[in-house]
Amino acid sequence: MTDVIPVQDPKERYRSEPTVMQALRSPRLLTREVLAGLVVAIALIPEAIAFSLIAGVDPRVGLFSSFVMAVAISFLGGRPAMITAATGAIALVIAPVAREYGLDYFIATVILGGLIQVVFAALGVAKLMRFIPRSVMVGFVNALAILIFTSQLPQLFDVPWLVYPLVAVGLLIMYLMPLITKVIPAPLVAIILLTAAAVVFGLNVPNVGDQGALPESLPELFFVNVPLTWETLMIIGPYAAAMAVVGILESLMTAKLVDDITDTHSRKTREAFGQGVANVLSGAFGGMGGCAMIGQTMINVKASGARTRISTFLAGVFVLVLVLALGDVVAVIPMAALVAVMIVVAVATFDWHSIRLSTLKRMPKSETFVMLITVVITVWTHNLAVGVGIGVLAAMIMFARRVAHFASVTRRVDKEAEVPTVRYTVDGELFFASSNDLTTQFEYTHDPERVIIDMSRSHIWDASTVAALDAIVNKYEHKGKQVILEGMNDATTSLHGRLSGGLGNGH
Repeated sequence: MTDVIPVQDPKERYRSEPTVMQALRSPRLLTREVLAGLVVAIALIPEAIAFSLIAGVDPRVGLFSSFVMAVAISFLGGRPAMITAATGAIALVIAPVAREYGLDYFIATVILGGLIQVVFAALGVAKLMRFIPRSVMVGFVNALAILIFTSQLPQLFDVPWLVYPLVAVGLLIMYLMPLITKVIPAPLVAIILLTAAAVVFGLNVPNVGDQGALPESLPELFFVNVPLTWETLMIIGPYAAAMAVVGILESLMTAKLVDDITDTHSRKTREAFGQGVANVLSGAFGGMGGCAMIGQTMINVKASGARTRISTFLAGVFVLVLVLALGDVVAVIPMAALVAVMIVVAVATFDWHSIRLSTLKRMPKSETFVMLITVVITVWTHNLAVGVGIGVLAAMIMFARRVAHFASVTRRVDKEAEVPTVRYTVDGELFFASSNDLTTQFEYTHDPERVIIDMSRSHIWDASTVAALDAIVNKYEHKGKQVILEGMNDATTSLHGRLSGGLGNGH
C-alpha cells in the first residue's frame, strides 16, 4: 500500500528554524544571534559612512538610515536574518539629487522611493522573481562577490605597509577559528584581536575614525521642506522610481540567495513591502534609504551562522549603541580588520563550482554566456539592476532562439484521395520566434488544388502565429487552391477563431 504524503501547509513552508522564540529560549542560539549582530554592526559603520560620502551627505545620514532600516526590516521583512541598511547601489542612484537640489529633496526622494516599493508589493511584483533563470542568479552572485572584493581595494593601495600583515593575520584567524570553535563568530575574533594589536603596539594604520565623524545624538524626525508641486515630482520622481527598482531587485535577489543557503523559503511580497516601509521610515528620520546588503547578509548568515530576526534587529541597535556610546572605541578599529572580513565574505559568496572546467563542459554554451554577460555588465556598471535586467534579456533571447527550432513542418502527398491533395503536419510550439519562418515551409506553386494543414501536434500561443497562418491561407487562395486547417486543440481553436482575419491582409 502506497503511503500518502500530505501537502505541506503554506504556513509551515515559510517557517524558519530556529524561530525567534526558540532562539530566545536557547542560550547557545541567542549568543550566536547576538554576536552575529555585533559583527554585522561593526562592519556596517564604515560602509554607512562611505556610502554617505558617495551620496554627498553627512555620515550621520547613512548611519541613522542603517539603524532605522535594520530595526524596521527585522519586524516587517519576509526573510529572517537578512540585513538591510544604507547601500552603495542606492547611494549612487540618488546622489545627483543631493548634489543638485539639496538634502530636503534628497530625503523626499527616499520617502517617495519607499512608497513606490509599497505599491510594487501590492501589485505582486515580487512574483516576477520566478522568471529570473538560474544562470542569471549565478551571474548575480559571482558579480556581487567581485564587487565586494574590488570595493576593498582602495583600502589596500597607498596605505602603510603594516596594513598588509594585519590583513593577512585577519584572514588566517578567520580560517583557523572555525576549526577550533564556532560558538564565537570568527570575524568578531579577528576584529577584536587586530584592534587590540593596533592599540597596544600603537600601529599607525587607517581606522574607522578616519572615514568620517560619528554622530553624537539620537536620530530625530526630519520634516521635509519641499513644495508639493508637479515640478517637485518631476525632479524627484525618476530618481525615486530608479531607487525603488534597484532596491527591490537587490533585496529579492539577496533573499533568494539566503533561501538557497539556509534551505528555507521567504515571503518575497512581504519583503518588498517591508523594504518600502523601511525606506519611508528611514527618510522620516533623515536617513538616506537603502536595501538588502549582500556582504553584511553573508557575514550574518554564512560567516556568523545567524538564522533569525534577532541578529538583524540587534545589528541595527548595535550600530546606534556603538556610534553613540562607544564611538571612541569603534573609531580605533583598523580598516585592515574589516577588509579581511569582506575578503573572506567575497570568497565565500563566489560560486566557484560555476567556473570549474567540468561544469563549463557540461553546461549549455547559452547558459554560460548568460552567466558571463550578467557578471560583466554588473561589474562594469556597478549596477545590479542593469546587470540582472540585461542578463534576463539575454536569457530570453537565447531561449527564443533555442525554442524557435523546435517547430517543424512535414509534407506528404495523399495519392489515394479523390481530389489531388497534399497534407502538411505542423509539429511543435508556435509563437513569434518559431512561427516567423512558418510561411517559407510550404510549396505554394507546386502543391495541388487541395491543401490540408494538420495542427494536431502543435499549439498556437500568440497573434504572430495566427497572422502567419492567415498569410499561408491567403497565398494558397490567391492561387485558387483550397486550404483546410484541422486538428486544432480547444485553446488553439479559441485563439485562432478570435484573431484570424483581424490582423491585416496576411501578405
